[in-house]
Amino acid sequence: MLDANHAPPVPAQPQAIRREDYRPPAWTVPEVSLDFDLDPATTRVRARLEVSRREDTVEPLRLDGAGQRLVSVLVDGVAINDWRLDGDTLEVPLTGDTHVVETEVEIAPDANTQLMGLYASNGILCTQCEAEGFRRITYFPDRPDVLARYRVRMSADKARFPVLLANGDPIASGDLPDGRHWAEWHDPFPKPSYLFALVAGDLACNRSSFTTQSGREVELGIWVREADLPRTHHALHALKLSMAWDEHVYGREYDLDVFNIVAVDDFNFGAMENKGLNIFNSRYVLADPDTATDMDYDHVAGVVAHEYFHNWSGNRVTCRDWFQLSLKEGFTVFRDQGFSADQGSAAVKRIEDVRALRASQFPEDAGPLAHPIRPESYLEISNFYTATIYNKGAEIVRMMATILGPQRFRAATDLYFDRFDGTAATCEDFVQCMEDAGGVDLTQFRLWYSQAGTPRVSASVTHDAGSGRATLRLGQQVPATPGQSDKEPMVIPLKLRLFGAATGRPLTDEQLVMLNQASDTIVYEGVTERPVLSINRGFSAPVVIESDRTPDELAFLSGTDDDPFARYEATQQLMLDTLVAGAIEGGRTNHDAVIRAVSATLSDPSLDPAFVAEAVLLPAEGFIADQLAVVDPEAVFAARQALRSDLARQLEEQWRAAYDGPREPYAYTPRAKGSRRLRNVALGYLAATNTGDAGKLAFTQFAAADNMTDRQGALQVLANGDSDERVAALDIFYNRYADNALVLDKWFQTQALATRADTVEIVAELSRHPDFSLANPNRARSLVGAFGVNQRALNRADGAGYRFLADQLIQLDKLNPQTAAKLLPPLGRWRRFDATRAVMMRAELERIVAVPGLSKDLFEQASKSLEG
Repeated sequence: MLDANHAPPVPAQPQAIRREDYRPPAWTVPEVSLDFDLDPATTRVRARLEVSRREDTVEPLRLDGAGQRLVSVLVDGVAINDWRLDGDTLEVPLTGDTHVVETEVEIAPDANTQLMGLYASNGILCTQCEAEGFRRITYFPDRPDVLARYRVRMSADKARFPVLLANGDPIASGDLPDGRHWAEWHDPFPKPSYLFALVAGDLACNRSSFTTQSGREVELGIWVREADLPRTHHALHALKLSMAWDEHVYGREYDLDVFNIVAVDDFNFGAMENKGLNIFNSRYVLADPDTATDMDYDHVAGVVAHEYFHNWSGNRVTCRDWFQLSLKEGFTVFRDQGFSADQGSAAVKRIEDVRALRASQFPEDAGPLAHPIRPESYLEISNFYTATIYNKGAEIVRMMATILGPQRFRAATDLYFDRFDGTAATCEDFVQCMEDAGGVDLTQFRLWYSQAGTPRVSASVTHDAGSGRATLRLGQQVPATPGQSDKEPMVIPLKLRLFGAATGRPLTDEQLVMLNQASDTIVYEGVTERPVLSINRGFSAPVVIESDRTPDELAFLSGTDDDPFARYEATQQLMLDTLVAGAIEGGRTNHDAVIRAVSATLSDPSLDPAFVAEAVLLPAEGFIADQLAVVDPEAVFAARQALRSDLARQLEEQWRAAYDGPREPYAYTPRAKGSRRLRNVALGYLAATNTGDAGKLAFTQFAAADNMTDRQGALQVLANGDSDERVAALDIFYNRYADNALVLDKWFQTQALATRADTVEIVAELSRHPDFSLANPNRARSLVGAFGVNQRALNRADGAGYRFLADQLIQLDKLNPQTAAKLLPPLGRWRRFDATRAVMMRAELERIVAVPGLSKDLFEQASKSLEG
């Protein structure tokens, strides 16, 4: 118990953690034993740590904690009283080199709304410890470079918590008096505390097994509530595919006897890769055709793969410190992207990944929260689980894979896993393995780890018909970002090719050009016709290309280029240039080139319908706005609506043909997914014709749909419009799925994303709906998060959108600071807007910062947004 000499600490002001200050831990903890007496109101945790002093240190043992009540401290079996609390840190003076330190604490899972540490979710007790949640369970050196073997014992009421799971393999279990029972688990592989996991609840299991390439059988289990069991088959299938793929592509075999996944409804992230016991947000486990879209199915498979792949890229080889977060996350995103590409269309998957990068990471790079993939400092590490760390981190790994080629890259990853297995590594260690196995010098390439910002590459081609010489001039510029005003030239691997403008034939082979200086010139001889440049093929580098290609040349590439991504990119660039011109000029621009290109794409029978659907979609309003020096949201909306309307009316017959094309019974196959995707895109364009039957057509699809993809696709069209069928469809959808939380999230999200003029009022009313709660991260993201990316609604001229978002974030911060902080960035881009909107956005940020008791999560994001 705490006594008068050990009063509760006074909270300290948040201090920045800096990468340059890293020091190895003074004490290691080779072995940990934990004993949990589980109860939602009061859980008692007894921890037994075997600790060893590192050489040349005289520091006391420092154990991190947060929010628990300390009951006792023992050293080598003897209770002591000369420990002290320094803030949340427990200091224990030790004289020898090895000791056994035991603590006992009490925690309250029911009261844990932050969803970090041990918390309750709809009757289930579960944990989330990344990044610094373990300290909310017990006192421990909660840092990723302290690796330990864990033995865990749990006891609980058997009727209430019949299933007791932890990391590793089960050792023993049994019954206790008074209707209680116990279970023990042991993880033989050293791991950092952020990978600790525990689950207790009334759960059912979809069981199966997988035989590894060495012939060892692994028991698989996906644990959910009984009613959800029928919706787990897709996730289980994805797990088996992931295990086989990792063996085939990377030679990585699973190492424990069991692999468990548990789905919970309240979770701050998508999922967590805890060793042998992955805990998932239920939205990334549960799927069936009636409740999950094709995109949901894809996300389930991708997230299952991502967390499984972490077994090697994150668990067996972990991070030395949190500045190295992209070491595991960027690499593992690259791995899960490769897996997903192999399950369907690699071209469509690449398009989806680049679209996601441009929607989230490019704006991050251009805003006040820009940071390199290896940051230099932070106040709250949870704020650095960003698109830069994950998505840009994956692109940087992809560039190294491109530079090395498949065989040398595989050799480099083998070297990395072998060299650092069982240790905490750094980004530098990873790059060094690329150099050692690949025989390349990546000294300059390392700038990708330290410089923020998205490079802009200029490209122009001139042709001398008389000499047959074509000259390609390339340049690069890395824009200034907060704290980094002067940038050095990056290494930018660009795949490119020249095509003949007259014949459409390739004039050169595809080549990989390494742009590693501010400018470069490449001369091609024997070019007998005017060349058209295809550049950054396959999106070989995460850069912005600025070229002098004309609308006719882009239209030519959209129908000729033999690289699927480059063909898609030509169409999108043509659209983007037209939309930007329309937004700047404030009136109608010539849409003819775009209409010709889209028509040609729709009429090409050789193209995959999924590719066609992606290629003919207009760029999002946010991406268009990113191209403008000063953003006028209404001008962007008007320009996009004008082009959309023109495409709809002039190509109406083609849209109807695409919509009325052959339909097959529902199946989750690449072909069927592509057909549904194109049909729903066509429905959206038909709605934009403003013909009288658009609402009826969408409602007919909505009512007759035998799958969620078609049902929600129709609902989105109706939600954006003013047809009589809109309210009826929303009511039908709600009444059908009112008892399904994940589907109800779609109902909230669809309305929050609507492009109607009254969306702010609709969303404000929904925030008072009986089924809305900020306490559940999924529900908060479905309404508040979706509204935050709705360019037209958020940026309404009267400022109502800004006020609504700020109000919600202030409330959410009191419950769940992590989620609140992740939803703030749309307000942080105030400098990009006109003076009136900028003043209103800044005022809301200032109001947030001034809130008493604001979390350091939200304070860091808001204050940086004001200063950056």
